[in-house]
Amino acid sequence: MAPPPAQPPRQHPAEGRPKGRSPRLITGIAITTLTLVALVGLAVLVTWLSIRPKGLNYTVEEAQVHGLNVAQNHLNASFDLVLKAHNPNHKISVYYDSIEVSVLYSDQQTLAFDVVEPFYQRSRNVTRFESKPVARAVPLLSSVSRDLEVGKSSGVIDQLAVRVKAKIRFKLGSWRSSQYVLRALCFSIVVHLDSSKAFEEIDCDVDI
Repeated sequence: MAPPPAQPPRQHPAEGRPKGRSPRLITGIAITTLTLVALVGLAVLVTWLSIRPKGLNYTVEEAQVHGLNVAQNHLNASFDLVLKAHNPNHKISVYYDSIEVSVLYSDQQTLAFDVVEPFYQRSRNVTRFESKPVARAVPLLSSVSRDLEVGKSSGVIDQLAVRVKAKIRFKLGSWRSSQYVLRALCFSIVVHLDSSKAFEEIDCDVDI
């Protein structure tokens, strides 16, 4: 009788598989990483909401105009501004990385521009800073030129506005936020060319 056919050698289950990390191990690492990221983000969010950050407040405390001259629809003038930035938050401070201040006539035209030195504002702090925008031969719309000439004759320049644009970051303990853009608009500013007359403070609309 013929002998039975030879059986092929058995392979170990691990033999023949590509070497490398197990799919289960890779999946576990990915899930663990995502879980940690989610927990850190949730902790930051809960902390942020528990402190309840309040909005920043801006006020124009003083405004003066010097050397106002309108000729052939061009403006020469210098502006002296004192602005107040109020951070009412108890635990959140603010980095002002850059600050730009502009003087506008109503909402029609930019008259002058200035760059203010950056600063750091602590929590529950009021910071006053000066800005001196200057207009040198700035071309004017005909309507704006006429209004400024009338204002110079009467000694009162109205319909002025101040715009503040700043790049800011919030600080809470050792945590620092990414950069935000703050915009403050201060309308209906009335300036008396006679500096002896009192200036009426103007509150600003702030958006972040």
